[in-house]
Amino acid sequence: MEFNQEMPTTPFISLIYRNHAKYLNKKVRDVNLTYGLYPFLIEIYNHDGISQEDLAKVLYLNESTVTRNLNKLEKKGFVKKTPEKRKKIITLTDEGAEIAKKVMNYDEKWDEIIKKDLTKEEYINFKKTLIKISEGLV
Repeated sequence: MEFNQEMPTTPFISLIYRNHAKYLNKKVRDVNLTYGLYPFLIEIYNHDGISQEDLAKVLYLNESTVTRNLNKLEKKGFVKKTPEKRKKIITLTDEGAEIAKKVMNYDEKWDEIIKKDLTKEEYINFKKTLIKISEGLV
């Protein structure tokens, strides 16, 4: 594929996304996880005891999508849902926490792959730009 400055951003974003998905799917296959489920584990790890409603907000997903994915993680034994008043509180099981750590390590390795052809300043600017674009979209 030949890249040029005149191309819109979409093919580049898509290429990065698909390669990240392929990379992570290979890595998490051995722990019975998929690319679509891993962000849930990481967010719950970082905010243990988060409500299902807040998790939906943090991940910018509707609650039915969150419910469906949490049910999958619960069946795998990675999370536990505890009813509390009108909310469901989500916590990781010990196994879920171990897998979350493993996946976060894979993400760090992915960042190393992305950084390999960039200077430290280019990477910092790239990340700042992504954050700025993301903030503008939400």
